[in-house]
Amino acid sequence: MTDHLWWQRGVVYQVYPRSFQDSDGDGIGDLEGVRRRLDHLVDLGVDAVWLSPIFPSPMADFGYDVADYCGVDPIFGSLDDLDRLVADVHGRGLKLILDFVPNHSSDQHPWFVESRSSRTASKRDWYIWRDPAPDGGPPNNWISNFGGPAWTYDPVTGQYYHHAFLTEQPDLNWRNPEVRAAMADVLRFWLDRGVDGFRVDVIWHLIKDAGFRDNPVNPHYCAESPDIARLLQLHSADQPEVFDAIAELRAAVDAYDDRVLIGEIYLPVERLVAYYGAELGGVHLPFNFHLILAPWNARAIARLIETYEAALPPGGWPNWVLGNHDQSRVASRIGAAQARVAAMLLLTLRGTPTLYYGDEIGMSDVPVPHELAQDPWEKNEPGHGRDPARTPMPWNRSPKGGFTEGAPWLPMGDPAALNVADQAADPRSTLALHRALLALRRAHPALSVGAYESVPAEGDLLAYRRRDPTTGETFLIVLNLGPDEAMFDAVDGRLTTVLSTHLDHSGTEPEGPLRLRPDEGRILTHLGPSQVG
Repeated sequence: MTDHLWWQRGVVYQVYPRSFQDSDGDGIGDLEGVRRRLDHLVDLGVDAVWLSPIFPSPMADFGYDVADYCGVDPIFGSLDDLDRLVADVHGRGLKLILDFVPNHSSDQHPWFVESRSSRTASKRDWYIWRDPAPDGGPPNNWISNFGGPAWTYDPVTGQYYHHAFLTEQPDLNWRNPEVRAAMADVLRFWLDRGVDGFRVDVIWHLIKDAGFRDNPVNPHYCAESPDIARLLQLHSADQPEVFDAIAELRAAVDAYDDRVLIGEIYLPVERLVAYYGAELGGVHLPFNFHLILAPWNARAIARLIETYEAALPPGGWPNWVLGNHDQSRVASRIGAAQARVAAMLLLTLRGTPTLYYGDEIGMSDVPVPHELAQDPWEKNEPGHGRDPARTPMPWNRSPKGGFTEGAPWLPMGDPAALNVADQAADPRSTLALHRALLALRRAHPALSVGAYESVPAEGDLLAYRRRDPTTGETFLIVLNLGPDEAMFDAVDGRLTTVLSTHLDHSGTEPEGPLRLRPDEGRILTHLGPSQVG
């Protein structure tokens, strides 16, 4: 374990601050609320807390439209509150990761206010401005990720500015060295305050095609897909020059000891791994969301793991993610029973896992009627909203779940049916399973930093080993991703169940094939034939 850095052997826990804990009764979670709930994270057994954006913002996209990169929005508290949180996180042996949003700012950021003031403004080239097309329309056919054109016309200066997301989120010009220097200064501001790293929002978007060529039509587009899917994002993102920009961010982080840089990247595996950079000089962890996106069946996931492991550059450290604030919750995607199996998968694969708040108690999507929608994407394109996966954490069975004394900013769901307090008292709850998995992972380097070996399996079964190359300690993980009983035949010698996702069974197994109940995962140790007596 000592040969690996904290972000390699540890587990990251994502907090969506608006929905974690409200401390002042306004119905919106805040930094003091996060601080008050740190004991939950310690008891859970995670190692790092990643906060979604807490910067000053008009909240057009709930903090992903930043108006000041070096402050805290009053909704969440103050810089003093952030400093106190950093100190308390570190005091509990945890790390703190901030969300960094460098691709775009708010249109109310002073940089953009200056940029749009005139064509000769000192910060004009800090953003992406283009003349209209010959017909007076947008400069090209690029589409916003939230639907509609990715260009907005500014009548004052007679040009369009580019925004990959909302009109209120103009994209910065990362080809401008002044922008890069300013953003490196932002990182240093927070690193000087003791922050342990950053998750960089949409990092693959930072550089756009220098010629602003049209994106090609997606031949596989279907009407149910969001507007952005009409085109292939060939020229509006994932450009070769992006790696130079990332290397500069990495250099700023590397000037400080023991920090981490994580990149949000939705790309195929072969492109995703490029973001480790030349000689591993890119992001430490290019977020791997493929478990979220893959079909939930054993053979598809086995192929995914093999493909990803094979694609990693030498020395590149893997990572896995099952949920985040932009995706339907895992319990809603695959069902509550399989979500327990998925937790065992996430926390026993090789690499750094990221756990989304609430998944440790099996939270599912909470329906949010369109008229109550807060998410701008839902307002622009009904049916594609992300609010259901962002609802407040239910801490107890009271009507407001112990989250707030006020009116929750999003519906609570049913706290009486699912909450932290009840699960903490239930030895077979989803929370108990996560605590057991995390404790086992922490106690056994084979499960946290050991080697991965695939094991042949058929049907709904997925199997693999984790081996500590130093001690030889080995665990066999067998997961039943189906609703029916299954037999695992690749057994040579006797097996001992260390942990079942049902939390009702352990001990030496009978000789012969291993029987797995529906929706069950097992972590086992193995005695070869020569060891059976």
